[in-house]
Amino acid sequence: MTHICIIQGHPDSRGGHLCHGLADAYRQGALDVGHQVSDVDIGSLPIDFVRRPEDMARPPNESILAAQQTIVDAEHLMIIYPLWLGTMPALVKAFFEQAACGDFFLEKTEKPWPVGKLKGRSARLVVTMGMPAAAYRLLMGSHGVKGFESGILGIAGIGPIRETLYGNAEGSQRTRTKWLAKMRDLGARAR
Repeated sequence: MTHICIIQGHPDSRGGHLCHGLADAYRQGALDVGHQVSDVDIGSLPIDFVRRPEDMARPPNESILAAQQTIVDAEHLMIIYPLWLGTMPALVKAFFEQAACGDFFLEKTEKPWPVGKLKGRSARLVVTMGMPAAAYRLLMGSHGVKGFESGILGIAGIGPIRETLYGNAEGSQRTRTKWLAKMRDLGARAR
């Protein structure tokens, strides 16, 4: 069985949002078939912003260190967040910047390009949005999602990276029910 880390990126840690429901469905599907599941709730963590290059050299706070360990222990990451202003919420970006501190993602070598330290892990990126997902893909080029996939996850060595985009998030209950079923299935398959 697979050890999965669900990274909840909705900044409102009180729950009740579509992102929380989708993550819960994914978790339940995974647990139903015996996968091990750990959680990182970004909205509940004390997260500082990186303001200067030297901030990246210092170790992060204890909460981020614990989140780093949860990520290291996992074989598969499920990362979910709402699309805000065309990309991830600022708190999600701040979390990954803090998680990158202390060379967590990258190993510096004599070569000009660093080596990703999280090789051997796969990821499922789930993004909810108010606009139609097809419009985000076709008209906006999925720029926020693509930047995250290549500039953070990919460079850290994570792959394959699969994505699920849910547009019209305020849509019908029938549509949401289908999305929840899909998340349960993906969780069961650790995909």
